[in-house]
Amino acid sequence: MGVRLLVLVVLSVALMVVDARFTVLKPVRSQMSLVLMQSYWITDLPQRLFQGVASQFGSRTELVAENEKLKTENILLQGRMQKLAALTEQNVRLRELLNSSALVNEKVEVAELIGMDPNPFTHRIIINKGERDGVVLGQPVLDARGLMGQVVELMPYTSRVLLLTDTTHSIPVQVNRNGLRAIASGTGNPERLELRHVADTADIKEGDLLVSSGLGQRFPAGYPVATVKEVIHDSGQPFAIVRAVPTAALNRSRYLLLVFSDSRTPEERANEAAQAQDAEQGAAGSAIIPATVPKPAAATPAAAAPVPAAAPAPAVAPDARAAVPAAVKKPAPTPTPAAPTPPAAAPATTRERQ
Repeated sequence: MGVRLLVLVVLSVALMVVDARFTVLKPVRSQMSLVLMQSYWITDLPQRLFQGVASQFGSRTELVAENEKLKTENILLQGRMQKLAALTEQNVRLRELLNSSALVNEKVEVAELIGMDPNPFTHRIIINKGERDGVVLGQPVLDARGLMGQVVELMPYTSRVLLLTDTTHSIPVQVNRNGLRAIASGTGNPERLELRHVADTADIKEGDLLVSSGLGQRFPAGYPVATVKEVIHDSGQPFAIVRAVPTAALNRSRYLLLVFSDSRTPEERANEAAQAQDAEQGAAGSAIIPATVPKPAAATPAAAAPVPAAAPAPAVAPDARAAVPAAVKKPAPTPTPAAPTPPAAAPATTRERQ
């Protein structure tokens, strides 16, 4: 018995050494994995059967309640989406009145995170979009929850992104509730930002949403940046200590969005807006002139003689022609056709008397 055990141990050790050093046993290991997979499937069969039966005979009331809940949520989300569409259109119209370009519907492109900087004192990541894909230095990067950072290094097919929480990064923000402006700086902690030089009497409190203000022309305005977590007031200090948590999942997001903002300068946008406004005014003026011309043409036949005197002055034509119909229409309702009727009746009465 002991000899058999010793032989088996020696054989096992020899097989392990051969498997580790050489590839002779690789086909055998693959075949054994197929056999073991079948055994795993057979041993797991009872549990899968039980789960299938339980899902088939689930409570109908629970399914109906869940269905109603999903329908309600769907209706609420559709209502919010309609409201958002209305607000977006209103924002566009207001910006048109202000001769400003609309900062909505920016062009975005999906990128994927493929690497991280191994240096623990810097917060940088690598994405699979580079200069060949149209990426530029300073381009904003965000995920499904908010802003993450900006591109700081370009390569042909990849780019390096500096995250908001890096100690060398700062971003201008504003409180979404009241528009208070501040600067959010990185702390080296992926779960925390700090607001620098916020007055101790500033109207900021826990739970306020911080969004990008658009100052500096680097990050587009209106994107979520962080949520205020803690506000510490010290009567002996001129500034309050404000700590915030980034809304973006900086250390968990895998798929990101590259924002392609308007590359035009403010002067170019202002010139294009002025040209568009002049074109609209010219189109509106050309549309008004034909509407006023046909009216006097239809009213002048009743007064044949006075009209040619006012015709040579085209600049005053709208006012003069507007006055002529008013003068013509006054005698038109009271011409003398009502007077001849009595004479027609008078001979009839005299003949009856005769």
